[in-house]
Amino acid sequence: MRVGYGAARLPVPPGTPMGGYLDRPGDSAGELDPLQVGVITWSDGRRRFALAVADVICVNDDLSRQARQAVSATCELWLAATHTHAGPETGCVPGGGPTPQPWRDRIVEATRTALARATAAERPARGSAHQGGLRDVGAARGMPSAEPLVPLDVLAVRDPAGRLEGVLVVLPVHPTVLPPDNLLVSADLTGAVRGAVRARLGPDAWVLVAAGTAGDISTRHTRRGQDAAELDRLGGLVADRCAELLDAAPAAEAWTPGSVIGWASRRCSLARGSSVADPHALLAELRAAHERSRAAGDATATRMALSRLEGARLLTEAAPEPAPGTAGTGAARPPAGKPPAPASITTEVSAVRLGGLALAALPGEPFVATGEDVRRTRPDPTFVLGYVNGYPGYLPAAAAYAGQEYEVLAGRVAPGSAEYLATTVADLLHDLDTPEDS
Repeated sequence: MRVGYGAARLPVPPGTPMGGYLDRPGDSAGELDPLQVGVITWSDGRRRFALAVADVICVNDDLSRQARQAVSATCELWLAATHTHAGPETGCVPGGGPTPQPWRDRIVEATRTALARATAAERPARGSAHQGGLRDVGAARGMPSAEPLVPLDVLAVRDPAGRLEGVLVVLPVHPTVLPPDNLLVSADLTGAVRGAVRARLGPDAWVLVAAGTAGDISTRHTRRGQDAAELDRLGGLVADRCAELLDAAPAAEAWTPGSVIGWASRRCSLARGSSVADPHALLAELRAAHERSRAAGDATATRMALSRLEGARLLTEAAPEPAPGTAGTGAARPPAGKPPAPASITTEVSAVRLGGLALAALPGEPFVATGEDVRRTRPDPTFVLGYVNGYPGYLPAAAAYAGQEYEVLAGRVAPGSAEYLATTVADLLHDLDTPEDS
């Protein structure tokens, strides 16, 4: 197996609309740290797999399709978002949408450049998979009492002599340390982890950080601030844990010299749906709850109430307006001049097998429990990535629909959608693990 890495800058000019927060007070005003598209390639001599990770809020279907058109038929390309909330707005709307120009072309061009650099840098390499828990960085953001523990995956790539070339880190934590009023472009937590891990490994090692199943996980209950110093602190915690996993023995061998690459994908249709009967009545209820928490001076409760309120606002934007005289009853009429939304959302799941290591790709924002469900279907190491090749929005676990958290209110898919995608990608993994003549 030959492995290569390449990266390309993704400049963001001042005055660029930023994605991630509904209450952003303005456009970008400068740069805190640079954005990039990073690419790792694996080649078995016949086929090539490329994982591209862009420092953007989301990757829509149109962006993924255009990026894939730039590669050969013998190369499988996944384009993933780090989901930074301090980058350019790339059309991140619930249910997906078009990627605005010039970002569609700019991201594709940066991906093409990084891919070419990675391909040119391919060398014979060994791989080892390291998996463990990460404490005190991320936790379920809708549950203040939840244990601050998430899964952490690290793939170490070494030359034949054993020298570390670089690492892939899969981190299921929302990169939302910087606050909504931040106007400086940044890769946020992802960039801080890249820098901290590189500092531990040395200047010659490359580092690619991909988002895992982070839909319900953030630093809301673990961070001590929302500035560059806190980014450094949290990035250091992740880097320390990565170093511990790399030093721990034994590690699972990811591939052998004769390993081959296999991949599969499937388009899936997800039904639209909501657990809320009357979104407009809920909006009024949550607005009052937010005001009560503000008056009580409870910062944590206020932030959580604001998240729910923002989710309800998104839900009412997609819902019909109440008919006159029927507010609070659930009766509604279609908004004037607005066509009804399609009954379903089409998206994609993918899997790739690199020797004994498997990567599973889920679109949008799956919950960490969904990633764990996928991992349990396979005895060998399996890394589960989110935010890949499409953006259907939040993909809450079925149990979450009983509550009123932001992810459920802002989501557009019916209960059971996440489980359907998890089962589908598990089936793909099973097929890749099954010899063709069995």
